Amino acid sequence: MSTTAGTKTRFLHWFLAREQDQSGGHRADPNTPLDQTHAKAWFAVMCLTGVDYFSTLGYQPGIAAIAAGRLAPVATLVLVLITLFGALPMYRRVAEESPNGDGSLSMLERLLTYWPSKILVLSLIGFIATGFIFTMTLSAADATAHMVENPLLKDALTGHQVVVTLLLLTLLAAVFLKGFSEAIGVAVVLVAAYLGLSVVVITRGLLEVLHHPELVSNWSAAAVQENGNWLGVFGAAMLVFPALALGLSGFETGVLVMPQVRGANSDTQGNPAGRIRNTKKLLATAALMMSVLLIGSSIATTLLIPPAEFQPGGEANGRALAYVAHALLGEGFGTAYDIATIAILWFAGASAMAGLLNVVPRYLPRFGMAPDWSRGLRPLAVVIWAIACTVTIIFNASVDDQAAAYATGVLALMTSAAVAVALTELRRRRMVVGIYFSVISAIFIYTFIQNVLTQPGGLWIALLFVAAIMVVSVWSRANRSTELRVPEVNFDDDARRMVHDALQQEQPLRFIAHKRHTGTLDEYDAKALEVRLDNHIPRGAAVVFLEATISDASDFEAPVDVTARRVGRHRVLQARGTAVPNVIAAVLLEVNKQASEPPHCYFEWSERSPGQNMLRFLVSGEGDTPPLVHEVLRKAEPEERWRPQLHVG
Repeated sequence: MSTTAGTKTRFLHWFLAREQDQSGGHRADPNTPLDQTHAKAWFAVMCLTGVDYFSTLGYQPGIAAIAAGRLAPVATLVLVLITLFGALPMYRRVAEESPNGDGSLSMLERLLTYWPSKILVLSLIGFIATGFIFTMTLSAADATAHMVENPLLKDALTGHQVVVTLLLLTLLAAVFLKGFSEAIGVAVVLVAAYLGLSVVVITRGLLEVLHHPELVSNWSAAAVQENGNWLGVFGAAMLVFPALALGLSGFETGVLVMPQVRGANSDTQGNPAGRIRNTKKLLATAALMMSVLLIGSSIATTLLIPPAEFQPGGEANGRALAYVAHALLGEGFGTAYDIATIAILWFAGASAMAGLLNVVPRYLPRFGMAPDWSRGLRPLAVVIWAIACTVTIIFNASVDDQAAAYATGVLALMTSAAVAVALTELRRRRMVVGIYFSVISAIFIYTFIQNVLTQPGGLWIALLFVAAIMVVSVWSRANRSTELRVPEVNFDDDARRMVHDALQQEQPLRFIAHKRHTGTLDEYDAKALEVRLDNHIPRGAAVVFLEATISDASDFEAPVDVTARRVGRHRVLQARGTAVPNVIAAVLLEVNKQASEPPHCYFEWSERSPGQNMLRFLVSGEGDTPPLVHEVLRKAEPEERWRPQLHVG
């Protein structure tokens, strides 16, 4: 029995362990050295965050060819320009503003206060979940589709796409159950193999184009003839940008996993300059590499592949580079490229999984809107895997049916990041930079609107995710509201001295919970007399008024700061925190550590209805204080005889 119990304990310790601090804790010492125990070199992390981004090489040329026709290379050039001069500088700013892995969400959160900021963040997390979950399911389904298209596997796998996709998702989750380090190691191998083979295919394709210069001249003449001149060509290419915008996926993940990026030895919590610098290298390298590869692949595939083959049912549909590999480099190399494509499509969901495993623990538990165990990598990975499997079953592992939700989630995320950067710069009165990013924001807003108009189903799916996040968050916040929610109680010198002097008198120390109105001596005299008479407090007993005020009731957890003052002969402690009952309970427990007897606290009943009081407590941090303080104390101090005593009159 003891062996079984020990095995269970070790398993739970392993399963619930956190690879790094994701608490978003309060008042971290800015001079504390940065914990880089699990951090990796920036180029290794780039492979993990970029695995989805790089995998778009498999289908992006085909999307461009279908959307823009012979203008695909020009449309791809527009995409590259927006990548290098829009998305890249935008996310470099996000890296500077949120170096601890909070992403662009923290920038938007700081622009608002109180509950509006929390509601905005929860809504955006719903869109993030939509984009990232569907990245996982879509990539796995696409890998399955490539496997089914292989002549050697077609007969065996046809009709079993859902089962195969579920197995691929399970393998992906298993890698993350092992740990982030293992996931990064797998990503490095797959990205190196896939990009290496892609460079060979693209180079061979471009050489073929150079050997047949008439392909370029014919393409150029036809493009100008259709659009009047080159200005018309660029104008037409810009109009199809929304269809190509998914080629920008991966930037947000790059900033979400910043804690995984190794910085300099001199990095501190307050100044992680090395981490920021290396993350900027990560973003720039990924963007530059993909820009070159996207333009090269678009030129090669557009000029070498017959247009009909790009259409549904064609041999190049969704696999343009694979088509070129088989045609120009032989079946052996083509099969090797197919294997590399399937592998990277399977693992493309890793960047999404990594993003969710970083963003969820940094927000929902901190808001009190998820169980504390969701800070752990492994239990959260299991939950994400279960949701991805459910989505796969609902959509029958169909790539086409999931595309709208994927596009909506990704574009909403990038649009919110662009708006966050623009508003931040304008708020700091950096007008030129702010206007520049406002233009970038307008481009992404236009792209998002166009996507919603053409694929409205994706928005409805995203809103379902938002609603689910809201329901779970409200339930969790209500369920966890009577936790202590106070990481520390800080008495200033006067407050510490006042408590010490009061404890020198006859114990127990007695507190009178008081909501200040006028703050006059008459108010305190009347309150003290009323409480002493109602509760028969001995004349010589030490009495201290305890007043709780609210800092931000939307915060779930915050330190309590305690100050002291005197009003005539009355001693008054003033404590400030997120909710009145939790603040009072925290102060009582802190004093209890110093006292020889548990302190007593005296309250009066509320005249409001129970339902109204509970709603006030959840929303504004007030309510029927006595029973709530009792419940907080009961959870925080299980031993009744050591628990502070409450009296209600």
